[in-house]
Amino acid sequence: MKSQKIQLARLAAPVVGQTEADVVGLLESPPDPRLGDLALPCFRFAKTLRKSPQAIAVELAQVLQTSQQFGSVEATGGYVNLHLRRQAYAREVVTGIESGVAVWLSQQRGQGRRVAIDFSSPNIAKPFGVGHLRSTIIGQSLGRLLEADGWQVIGVNHLGDWGTQFGKNIAAYLRWGDEATVRKNPVRELFHLYVRFHQEAETQTDLEGEARTWFKKLEDGDAEATRLWRWFIDESLAVFQRTYDRLGVHFDYVLGESFYNDKMQPVVDELQQRGLLTSSEGAEVVDLSDWNMPPCIIRKSDGATIYATRDLAAALYRHDKLHADRLLYVVGTEQTLHFAQVFKVLELMGREWAHNCQHVSFGMMKYQGERLSTRRGKVVYLEDVLDRAVAEAYRIIEEKNPQLVDKQAIAEAVGIGAVAFNDLKTYRTHDVDFRYEEVLNFDGETGPYVQYTHARASSVLRKAIASEGGLGDGLVAPTEPSEEEWQLTLTLGRGPEWLERAVDELDPSLMARYLLDLCHSFNRFYHSIPILNASPEKRSWRLALTRSTQEVLAYGLYLLGLQAPNAM
Repeated sequence: MKSQKIQLARLAAPVVGQTEADVVGLLESPPDPRLGDLALPCFRFAKTLRKSPQAIAVELAQVLQTSQQFGSVEATGGYVNLHLRRQAYAREVVTGIESGVAVWLSQQRGQGRRVAIDFSSPNIAKPFGVGHLRSTIIGQSLGRLLEADGWQVIGVNHLGDWGTQFGKNIAAYLRWGDEATVRKNPVRELFHLYVRFHQEAETQTDLEGEARTWFKKLEDGDAEATRLWRWFIDESLAVFQRTYDRLGVHFDYVLGESFYNDKMQPVVDELQQRGLLTSSEGAEVVDLSDWNMPPCIIRKSDGATIYATRDLAAALYRHDKLHADRLLYVVGTEQTLHFAQVFKVLELMGREWAHNCQHVSFGMMKYQGERLSTRRGKVVYLEDVLDRAVAEAYRIIEEKNPQLVDKQAIAEAVGIGAVAFNDLKTYRTHDVDFRYEEVLNFDGETGPYVQYTHARASSVLRKAIASEGGLGDGLVAPTEPSEEEWQLTLTLGRGPEWLERAVDELDPSLMARYLLDLCHSFNRFYHSIPILNASPEKRSWRLALTRSTQEVLAYGLYLLGLQAPNAM
């Protein structure tokens, strides 16, 4: 419907003295479909034009009636209500989708540009908990959405593989660990040792000093410290990869924090040369008080660099070496100040591209209303959640469709889809309270509901192909479609706008919301009017709408990182 909105705005903008973009932003769908397919409220123009909204609506209606896009235009109260030319619009939508759903959905606005997306970024030797799910699947979906919009996407996993925690890991392992036990279940066992370290350190004051000593050895290249550190990394990555494989997540670069160890000194040197470093309580900092921010610490009083230094080096690497025009960081809201400081320092370093760096924050993941904490051992393992969801999906399949082929593979797709969609349908900046009873509820506005609707459309098409009439020639749109056909057509036609909104707001929940709307429209259509048993010309068109729905749902699920089973 985008072209129709642009045409409307082009005609209306000069009359009301607004930009075309402002007019498009005001357009809405009437609450009663009988009033029209589009509505333009005129109340905002009254003060500027010194006319009543009704008078403005009448004047606009006369102008808009000249467009060939609209079948009728009426001024009602302070609104202009417009009906599209249904046959022409329906043919435009279905023809567009059948020519290629990916091309139809996107204007390829990012063509020729590269974006690096920093997402997931778990810590080595710590479990992949549900708290990591948000960054992982939001980042994956954003990558696919941006790619659909024409961007060349570089996915980066910025592993937490450096820092004082590794002194604690090494000290704990050498005190209480056992190699055979760790090898059986590496991340969980190393995590248990890490938690034990913090518990024991409350009474054994020498532990913290021991950990600092081991990390200093690691920094100095000590052979034993380096061997253990690399072993922890290798074991953790193998475990993480199994989870990524199940989620269908891919990275172009897996670069730990340690990768930037030799790239931080040039950052410090440049800051020094530019006169940006000042001393504060023995530490070297960049003063950001002019921008109402605390100082950005570059080097602590003991000479050690910290996260900000590392993130500055990483940003320079991604721009200069990976040639990314835009840098996105899918990290929790609690890091908002940190990224604001890093981006401001980049700007002060003369990097004009700093304004293309963006912190894509997201709300906190809680468990039964409480905040998760790896240090206190309060963690819900994502692997356990996925296993439980898949088992529940398999149980339902056994109960409702035991003859289904490939039950285990479909249960995997549905169970993991349930977990991912439960997160992705939530607005990115909102907190998510993880509750099993909601995640594993496959009814209502869930991933399995969207997947099942896709499977239902696929089933209709399989039956049509197997029948005597086949799919027919579905491009002959009816002059007067039924209300169910028309509402499904309108919902399909809004797909490109929802994709653009999801990309512009960097929020996959908008695409999830669109898919739910499309499922509601299709299921009303499916239950209200005959498809396979309709008259030949109606059957053909309704199958075309069914095929368009199936294709849009399949691609939309892909954009969210979910699979689209053809049978459930």
